[in-house]
Amino acid sequence: MTAKRSDVGAKIRTLREAKGLSLEEIAERSGLALEQVTSIETDEFLPSLGPLIKVARALGVRLGTFLDDSDELGPVVSRHQEQEQNSSISFSNDSTEARQNMIYHSLARQKAGRHMEPFVIDVKADEAQEFKLSAHEGEEFIYVLEGTIEIAYGKTIYTLNQGDSIFYDSIVKHHVHGAPGKTAKILAVIYIPI
Repeated sequence: MTAKRSDVGAKIRTLREAKGLSLEEIAERSGLALEQVTSIETDEFLPSLGPLIKVARALGVRLGTFLDDSDELGPVVSRHQEQEQNSSISFSNDSTEARQNMIYHSLARQKAGRHMEPFVIDVKADEAQEFKLSAHEGEEFIYVLEGTIEIAYGKTIYTLNQGDSIFYDSIVKHHVHGAPGKTAKILAVIYIPI
Protein backbone atom coordinates (compact mmCIF):
# COMPACT_ATOMS: atom_id res chain seq x y z
CA MET A 1 0.00 0.00 0.00
CA THR A 2 1.42 3.39 -0.95
CA ALA A 3 0.60 6.49 1.07
CA LYS A 4 -0.66 9.37 -0.95
CA ARG A 5 -0.17 12.95 0.06
CA SER A 6 -3.95 13.20 0.41
CA ASP A 7 -3.85 10.58 3.17
CA VAL A 8 -2.11 13.03 5.52
CA GLY A 9 -4.35 16.01 4.71
CA ALA A 10 -7.49 13.88 4.98
CA LYS A 11 -6.40 12.46 8.35
CA ILE A 12 -5.66 15.95 9.68
CA ARG A 13 -9.03 17.24 8.48
CA THR A 14 -10.88 14.23 9.96
CA LEU A 15 -9.14 14.64 13.32
CA ARG A 16 -9.72 18.40 13.37
CA GLU A 17 -13.41 18.04 12.55
CA ALA A 18 -13.85 15.20 15.09
CA LYS A 19 -12.46 17.49 17.78
CA GLY A 20 -14.70 20.37 16.64
CA LEU A 21 -11.74 22.65 15.85
CA SER A 22 -11.55 25.25 13.10
CA LEU A 23 -8.55 25.83 10.83
CA GLU A 24 -8.03 29.12 12.67
CA GLU A 25 -7.86 27.34 16.03
CA ILE A 26 -5.28 24.85 14.70
CA ALA A 27 -3.23 27.74 13.30
CA GLU A 28 -3.36 29.55 16.64
CA ARG A 29 -2.54 26.45 18.70
CA SER A 30 0.32 25.41 16.41
CA GLY A 31 1.79 28.86 15.87
CA LEU A 32 1.60 28.34 12.10
CA ALA A 33 0.07 30.72 9.58
CA LEU A 34 -3.53 29.93 8.62
CA GLU A 35 -2.45 29.66 4.97
CA GLN A 36 0.15 27.02 5.87
CA VAL A 37 -2.33 24.94 7.89
CA THR A 38 -4.85 25.19 5.05
CA SER A 39 -2.28 24.14 2.44
CA ILE A 40 -1.26 21.13 4.57
CA GLU A 41 -4.86 20.01 5.04
CA THR A 42 -5.77 20.52 1.37
CA ASP A 43 -2.58 18.79 0.21
CA GLU A 44 -1.15 21.74 -1.68
CA PHE A 45 2.18 20.63 -0.22
CA LEU A 46 3.61 18.80 2.75
CA PRO A 47 6.06 20.76 4.87
CA SER A 48 9.04 19.49 6.78
CA LEU A 49 8.36 17.44 9.88
CA GLY A 50 8.52 20.48 12.19
CA PRO A 51 5.18 22.00 11.10
CA LEU A 52 3.52 18.57 11.00
CA ILE A 53 4.65 17.96 14.58
CA LYS A 54 3.14 21.33 15.56
CA VAL A 55 -0.17 20.36 13.90
CA ALA A 56 -0.08 16.99 15.69
CA ARG A 57 0.46 18.77 19.02
CA ALA A 58 -2.38 21.21 18.28
CA LEU A 59 -4.65 18.21 17.66
CA GLY A 60 -3.34 16.34 20.72
CA VAL A 61 -2.09 13.34 18.73
CA ARG A 62 1.24 11.69 17.86
CA LEU A 63 2.91 12.53 14.54
CA GLY A 64 2.57 8.84 13.67
CA THR A 65 -1.21 9.22 13.69
CA PHE A 66 -0.91 10.87 10.27
CA LEU A 67 1.01 7.86 8.90
CA ASP A 68 -0.63 4.94 10.73
CA ASP A 69 -2.19 2.08 8.81
CA SER A 70 -3.31 -0.03 11.77
CA ASP A 71 -2.75 -0.46 15.47
CA GLU A 72 -0.37 -3.38 16.08
CA LEU A 73 0.37 -3.82 19.77
CA GLY A 74 3.16 -6.39 19.36
CA PRO A 75 6.42 -6.08 17.45
CA VAL A 76 6.35 -4.76 13.89
CA VAL A 77 8.76 -6.26 11.37
CA SER A 78 9.67 -4.25 8.27
CA ARG A 79 11.16 -6.43 5.52
CA HIS A 80 13.63 -4.92 3.04
CA GLN A 81 11.99 -6.59 0.04
CA GLU A 82 8.64 -5.07 1.05
CA GLN A 83 9.99 -1.57 1.55
CA GLU A 84 9.07 -0.34 -1.93
CA GLN A 85 5.55 -1.70 -1.46
CA ASN A 86 5.23 -0.12 1.97
CA SER A 87 3.93 3.36 2.35
CA SER A 88 6.16 6.28 1.58
CA ILE A 89 5.55 9.98 1.74
CA SER A 90 7.38 13.01 0.38
CA PHE A 91 7.89 16.19 2.32
CA SER A 92 8.85 19.60 1.08
CA ASN A 93 11.63 21.19 3.10
CA ASP A 94 10.74 24.77 2.24
CA SER A 95 7.50 26.48 3.19
CA THR A 96 7.39 28.67 0.09
CA GLU A 97 8.05 26.03 -2.55
CA ALA A 98 6.64 22.54 -2.68
CA ARG A 99 9.88 20.82 -3.59
CA GLN A 100 9.80 17.18 -2.69
CA ASN A 101 13.41 16.38 -1.95
CA MET A 102 12.96 13.73 0.73
CA ILE A 103 10.96 10.53 0.44
CA TYR A 104 10.21 8.94 3.82
CA HIS A 105 9.66 5.19 4.13
CA SER A 106 8.09 4.52 7.52
CA LEU A 107 9.48 1.46 9.29
CA ALA A 108 6.85 1.24 12.03
CA ARG A 109 3.59 2.65 10.73
CA GLN A 110 1.61 -0.31 12.11
CA LYS A 111 2.96 0.08 15.66
CA ALA A 112 0.38 1.60 17.97
CA GLY A 113 1.32 4.13 20.65
CA ARG A 114 4.90 4.67 19.49
CA HIS A 115 6.96 7.66 20.57
CA MET A 116 9.77 7.06 18.05
CA GLU A 117 9.35 7.42 14.29
CA PRO A 118 11.91 5.34 12.37
CA PHE A 119 12.31 6.08 8.66
CA VAL A 120 14.56 5.21 5.76
CA ILE A 121 14.72 8.43 3.77
CA ASP A 122 15.75 8.86 0.15
CA VAL A 123 17.30 12.31 -0.16
CA LYS A 124 17.16 13.76 -3.67
CA ALA A 125 19.78 16.16 -4.99
CA ASP A 126 18.85 19.79 -4.42
CA GLU A 127 20.93 22.77 -5.50
CA ALA A 128 19.13 25.32 -3.29
CA GLN A 129 21.55 27.10 -1.01
CA GLU A 130 19.03 28.60 1.41
CA PHE A 131 16.92 26.35 3.60
CA LYS A 132 14.36 27.23 6.21
CA LEU A 133 15.47 25.76 9.52
CA SER A 134 12.81 24.40 11.85
CA ALA A 135 12.66 23.19 15.42
CA HIS A 136 10.39 20.91 17.40
CA GLU A 137 10.45 19.01 20.66
CA GLY A 138 12.37 15.76 20.82
CA GLU A 139 15.55 14.19 19.53
CA GLU A 140 16.76 12.85 16.19
CA PHE A 141 19.27 10.22 15.22
CA ILE A 142 20.51 9.99 11.63
CA TYR A 143 22.78 7.35 10.12
CA VAL A 144 23.95 7.76 6.52
CA LEU A 145 23.44 4.54 4.56
CA GLU A 146 24.57 5.94 1.19
CA GLY A 147 25.80 9.26 -0.18
CA THR A 148 26.48 12.55 1.57
CA ILE A 149 24.16 14.84 3.53
CA GLU A 150 24.44 18.17 5.24
CA ILE A 151 22.77 19.09 8.50
CA ALA A 152 22.37 22.73 9.40
CA TYR A 153 22.18 22.72 13.20
CA GLY A 154 22.00 26.16 14.74
CA LYS A 155 24.79 28.09 13.06
CA THR A 156 26.90 25.03 12.25
CA ILE A 157 26.82 22.85 9.12
CA TYR A 158 27.75 19.19 9.56
CA THR A 159 28.64 17.10 6.52
CA LEU A 160 28.04 13.36 6.94
CA ASN A 161 29.18 10.63 4.57
CA GLN A 162 28.28 6.95 4.33
CA GLY A 163 28.69 5.32 7.75
CA ASP A 164 28.57 8.63 9.67
CA SER A 165 25.84 9.41 12.19
CA ILE A 166 24.56 12.30 14.28
CA PHE A 167 22.29 12.52 17.33
CA TYR A 168 20.85 15.92 18.27
CA ASP A 169 18.16 17.77 20.18
CA SER A 170 15.43 18.81 17.74
CA ILE A 171 14.58 21.92 19.75
CA VAL A 172 17.60 23.60 18.12
CA LYS A 173 16.72 24.93 14.66
CA HIS A 174 17.96 22.47 12.05
CA HIS A 175 17.60 21.27 8.47
CA VAL A 176 18.63 18.01 6.81
CA HIS A 177 19.39 17.96 3.08
CA GLY A 178 21.67 16.37 0.54
CA ALA A 179 25.09 17.89 0.04
CA PRO A 180 24.95 20.17 -3.03
CA GLY A 181 24.18 18.03 -6.06
CA LYS A 182 24.35 14.78 -4.06
CA THR A 183 21.74 12.13 -3.36
CA ALA A 184 21.70 10.03 -0.22
CA LYS A 185 19.83 7.38 1.74
CA ILE A 186 19.61 7.73 5.51
CA LEU A 187 18.12 5.96 8.48
CA ALA A 188 16.44 8.50 10.74
CA VAL A 189 14.81 7.90 14.11
CA ILE A 190 12.79 10.81 15.48
CA TYR A 191 11.73 10.80 19.12
CA ILE A 192 8.86 13.08 20.01
CA PRO A 193 7.72 13.25 23.63
CA ILE A 194 3.97 13.34 24.15
